[in-house]
Amino acid sequence: MKKVLLLILMAAAGGLLYWHFTRPQPVAVVLGAVERGEIESTVVNTRAGTVKACRRALLAPASGGQIDRLPVREGMKVEAGAVLLSLWNKDLEAEVALSRSEVLAAEATARAACLEAGTAKRQAGRYRTLQREAVVSEEEADRITSTAPVRQAGCESARTAVEVRRGQLKAAEARLERTVLVAPFSGVVAEVNGEIGEFVTPSPLGIQTLPAVDLVDDTCFYVSAPIDEVDAAAIRVGMEARITMDAFSGRAFKGRVRRIADYVLDREKQARTVDIEVAFGEGEAVQGLLPGYSADAEVILKTKGDTVRIPTEAISTAGKVFVFLTAQARIEERSVKTGLANFEYTEVVGGLKEGERVVLTPDRQGVQAGALAREEAAESTQP
Repeated sequence: MKKVLLLILMAAAGGLLYWHFTRPQPVAVVLGAVERGEIESTVVNTRAGTVKACRRALLAPASGGQIDRLPVREGMKVEAGAVLLSLWNKDLEAEVALSRSEVLAAEATARAACLEAGTAKRQAGRYRTLQREAVVSEEEADRITSTAPVRQAGCESARTAVEVRRGQLKAAEARLERTVLVAPFSGVVAEVNGEIGEFVTPSPLGIQTLPAVDLVDDTCFYVSAPIDEVDAAAIRVGMEARITMDAFSGRAFKGRVRRIADYVLDREKQARTVDIEVAFGEGEAVQGLLPGYSADAEVILKTKGDTVRIPTEAISTAGKVFVFLTAQARIEERSVKTGLANFEYTEVVGGLKEGERVVLTPDRQGVQAGALAREEAAESTQP
């Protein structure tokens, strides 16, 4: 009898051990809450966008020559109209000085000619009076009065010569101006290509060469980003947006759509996209922002406040949502009806109640309807 009882106890113990080691183990899952809050429907660029300056000029002198003055260096802030570069132009300066002297000489000649014309006109008037009084002969009067129109023509000719000289001066000044490169707007010198004594030449038509000076307006920036053609139709100029950059990790800057391209980019082996431009919002001054930084632009299409939502990561690739039943420590699969969505949150229109908890790791191995589960700390989300 004792042997039978012992065998029964041993069999029971073995069964318990077998059940203990073969029973399903709870799968570790990260949980999130079904809660109320604000949610936005957004669209984000498909590939990295680029920060660009509202104004950027690749400058070079209008004529070729040898660099004589280079008062700027890379990183220097300059005001509009400041001289950035000057070519050797002593010959042109001399030409301008000569032209100015010729203008002065022509003006003096014109004044003298016009004074003589005035004198001749007054004298002609006196001789006509004397002729009527028979003081001078008609022949003498005709000789004097005929001189007045000649003098007047000389005056007009001299005045025309002054205008010609002034035109020549303007042409000489224009040639001189072509040797001086000035800033068309205030900004920062991003790049300088050249040194004093080196020769520079303007770019031939259709061939782009290095600019002598690269000037960037550092007071206005925007982000140019490609949007998938499927999403682009929903975007309108003036919509709010958020700008994020790798260079400023953890920060989001307010922006607004300022332009939508009028055409679709069709590039081989790439999805077709539409470029949009998002300007930084007022007051969003960013210290250290540089053109060329990579950036993402998230356009806010629609906003809804105080609605039931779940983290978007709770929705599996198959579109399922798993609810954690606390009392049973089990997972239940639910069909839910969703509304607005973005990368962070998805609106729940039906299928879930506020206060329930959902699995944030739905694609982890072992997560399925009816499976035992235990909560895992949110910091460890690796499967």
